[in-house]
Amino acid sequence: MNALTLPDIAAQASRQALPLEWVGMCGIALPVLFDGQRLSATADAGVSLDDEEARGIHMSRLYLALEMLEQKNLTPALMRRVLQSFLDSHEGLSNSAHLKIHTDLLLKRPALISPLAGWKKYPVSIEARLKNSMFHVELKIDVPYSSTCPCSAALSRQLIQQQFIDDFANRALQHADVLAWLGSTKGIVATPHSQRSNANLHLRLDDGLDDLPFIAIIDDAEAALGTAVQTAVKRADEQAFALANGQNLMFCEDAARRLNLALKRSPGVNAFHLRVVHAESLHAHDAVAESRWNWEVA
Repeated sequence: MNALTLPDIAAQASRQALPLEWVGMCGIALPVLFDGQRLSATADAGVSLDDEEARGIHMSRLYLALEMLEQKNLTPALMRRVLQSFLDSHEGLSNSAHLKIHTDLLLKRPALISPLAGWKKYPVSIEARLKNSMFHVELKIDVPYSSTCPCSAALSRQLIQQQFIDDFANRALQHADVLAWLGSTKGIVATPHSQRSNANLHLRLDDGLDDLPFIAIIDDAEAALGTAVQTAVKRADEQAFALANGQNLMFCEDAARRLNLALKRSPGVNAFHLRVVHAESLHAHDAVAESRWNWEVA
């Protein structure tokens, strides 16, 4: 008995001739290697469908090409090879290829004072495009941090001053009395409000970079912000964190400006769009600021 040839429906002509900008798959599960870590990731992979007569693309060919990402460190050069494989397997159908990888980067971060350390998760994504031999890479990184409201701090100081006047009016001050007052709940009657905050960084990289500068960019961002959230801590670390917040008051506008200046100095970054979100502890809404550099606005 003769074996039947399996039908290839995608190779049939389309009933409606029309090119498509992107066709592919989203949410493909795969492991990737970064800086020696094997990370659980998902990928969005696709190509343009420029042959308007073609019914569809060959999605299995895209899926199989992703196997290259399993054994080698994730780099711009590796992503370009994957994209070129997309196009080679769709010769005559597609002129551009797209790959986006989403994962959580795990970095071990030391405590501020004690010898403790712990792992911190940074959601990241890498987006690469190849069209007419033009290749470029963009990164997205979420960086959490703490922010203390300058207005709240000033209002708290004023209340403490007023309590001091009320408690020590017409009294001769003794050092021990003032020291005890400062250490009591009666003396420090108000505290400024702080909030968990987040910086969403979207960066376009220089062409020809050998590596993905995730760690350097995160380090630059956290240094600029000054109050990165902590992992494992002892009381000495918690006190140091409270001191850092008290000496590092910032509105969302301050955070956006600090990051703007820091990212402009980051090697390998040629454009960015950043967004900072302060999840208000006073209001039911968030405070947000955005900043761009060399970023085209649609």
